[in-house]
Amino acid sequence: MGMVVLPFLGMVMAECAQVGLIIVSKVVMSQGMSSLVFVFFSNSLAALLLLPSSLLLHSRSERPPITISTLCGFFSLGLLGYLAQVFGYAGIYYSSATLSSALLNLVPGFTFILAVAFGMERLDWRSYSSVAKSLGTVVSIAGAFVATLYKGPPLLARPSPASSSRLQLFSQESNFMLGGLFLAADCVMASAYIIMQAKIVKKYPAELIIVFFYCFFVAILSGATCLFLERDASAWSLQPMLRLLAVLYSGVFGSAFQVGVTIWCLHQTGPVFVSMFKPLGIVISVIAGVIFLGDSFYLGSLVGAIVIVVGFYSVLWGKARDIDDAGVRSSESSGENTPLLK
Repeated sequence: MGMVVLPFLGMVMAECAQVGLIIVSKVVMSQGMSSLVFVFFSNSLAALLLLPSSLLLHSRSERPPITISTLCGFFSLGLLGYLAQVFGYAGIYYSSATLSSALLNLVPGFTFILAVAFGMERLDWRSYSSVAKSLGTVVSIAGAFVATLYKGPPLLARPSPASSSRLQLFSQESNFMLGGLFLAADCVMASAYIIMQAKIVKKYPAELIIVFFYCFFVAILSGATCLFLERDASAWSLQPMLRLLAVLYSGVFGSAFQVGVTIWCLHQTGPVFVSMFKPLGIVISVIAGVIFLGDSFYLGSLVGAIVIVVGFYSVLWGKARDIDDAGVRSSESSGENTPLLK
């Protein structure tokens, strides 16, 4: 279990950074900032920060050579990440930070299925760890559905004006449905992105360089899209100051820090362990959404969060047991190959 402590802490910090990114992006986009421009600025800043640090941390002798195949892998990773960000920010704009984090809890299930399909996770029904991971994944997905589909009575809510028209209510519900569809597409892209990440880091174990190329290609893709869609020069403005602060936070913590820590944890533990931290985001985002954005906190969110946490700890236990078993097998094999002293 001790080998999971650092990845555990790293993923908790990464999820906190991710929820912070969801909140600041929701605020600036509700004030008129284009999500495509936001993606371009944040990833451009992250790439500029990561270029010198990645070259300093990974010396030339330690860096694997970058081949055409490696660059294609980096581009594919950037494309999946770009699509996930576009769908994700569109979903946040049309819905809420709480719904965004709730639906992202579908990522562990998709990731687990893809990891088993690509042979990255061993599924043995005779093993307690496999059963725990499988059941934990199903329970977490069920909790995400509860939190998303069942509202129940509000436990914490801001008073709303009683004069809201039925037309406004219908418009809000339509936007929530549209936001949910965008967020579902985000989940599919995010799962494929995590699997691609795991395959690349296995062949090219230089995490910061991978993050640099990821942000670099996302910046290029979003910049090209912005030049085609955003013809108004005012869309590129970083005024008022809140836009600039949001871009700085996104570039430093939302892209460079969060993606870097996630790739390192993925290298240490695998894609399923990393994806299972998405459920923690709903707890963090509900608290932050109520405090900073005035989102309502419903009974369904509380029940769903409890179910999600149960499933999360089941998968965490199963993954920790896998790591411990792998360590025991490694020690036994090394012991067999070592001649006994006489």
